[in-house]
This record gives sequence, structure tokens and C-alpha cells, in this order.
Amino acid sequence: MLMPNWMDPEFLLNWLGDWALWGTLAVIFIECGVLFPILPGDSLLFAVGLFIARGTIDVPLWLACVLLTVAAFLGNVSGYYIGRVLGTSLFTNPNARFLKPKYIEQTHEFFERYGPRALVLARFVPIVRTFITIVAGAGKMDPKKFFLWTGIGAIIWAPGITLLGHALGNVEFVHAHLESALILLVLVSLIPMVVEFALAKRRKAAALPAVD
Repeated sequence: MLMPNWMDPEFLLNWLGDWALWGTLAVIFIECGVLFPILPGDSLLFAVGLFIARGTIDVPLWLACVLLTVAAFLGNVSGYYIGRVLGTSLFTNPNARFLKPKYIEQTHEFFERYGPRALVLARFVPIVRTFITIVAGAGKMDPKKFFLWTGIGAIIWAPGITLLGHALGNVEFVHAHLESALILLVLVSLIPMVVEFALAKRRKAAALPAVD
């Protein structure tokens, strides 16, 4: 196994048993805004879809997607208000295990570069996914704008990856090589960021004055 048990979605879902979906909702809520970024959000969503397809999780797919979207949205909202109340005062110890100042600095740069749509793009970037909401709250981003963009991100991210797992759930090769598939999923999830970065560089280059 390449991942520790607590980072292995298949292990977690089997361990949770009948509480698999509710445990997943808790993980998604926590990762999306409650200051604990090292959780298997993307891969857990994918695994939930796969388990629903195989009947291991006996919950309608539509209901799972709705609940996961709500958990992702509420997680971000909690992170936003933590940021509004506490600012970045929690991120002062450079040797902290999770609340490192560099995470806030990197997330702030990310937010400055992409503006409100960063709340959508950040859904696909581990660690940034957690701290982007803290930065938005600390920066007193307009709540209506925040709710809109984080809601769009939740709708795209949570059902999107869950539906992908469900679509591939009965492909035996995927099930037999689930860990490799989950690692590939994390890499693929970074594609929107890579594309956006390339487009931003192109726009910046196009905006530079021509040299005679």
C-alpha cells in the first residue's frame, strides 16, 4: 500500500461500514474548511461513487451527490467565518504540522491570481482547498459573492467526482487497481489548474507591450 490506512478511501469506507456515507460527509466538511487539510477528499468521493455502483453503499446516487455537495458547501462556509473571526492569527508557527504560515501565503497568492473563480479551481487542489476559505474570510470577501462561487465549486466538485467513480464502479480493472486509480485521479484533478496557469501566462504575455 502506498497510502497509510487513514488516507486509504477503500479502507476507510470498509471500516465505517453502514456509516460510510456519513463518515464521508464528515471528512468532506472538515477538509473543506475546518483547518485539517490532509484528508483524502477527491479520492474518497470517487470511492463513494464506486461503492454505490457496486451496492456496497446502499444509498441512492442522487441523494449521495446532494448530501456531499451540502457538506462541501457548509465546510467552506465554516472556513470563511473562521477566517472572518480569527483572520490568519492561527498561522504564526512556521514549524506547525498543519497551520503553517506558508500555506496562507501560497493560498493568498493563488486567490490574488485567480480572483473569485479561485474558489472553484481550488476545489481540485489539496491543502489550497481548505485554506482558500480562510483567506476569503480574513480578506472580508463579500459574503454573497463567496456563497455564489463556493456553491458553484461544490456543485462541480462533489457530484462530479462521485459520478465519475460511479461510472467506473463496475469496471473490474478499476476496482482491482483502485489505489493506482485514486492516485491518477489526484493527478488528473490538477489539470484545470495547469490549464488555467497556462492561459494566465498567455494572457500576461499578450498584454506586454511589443518590443521594437
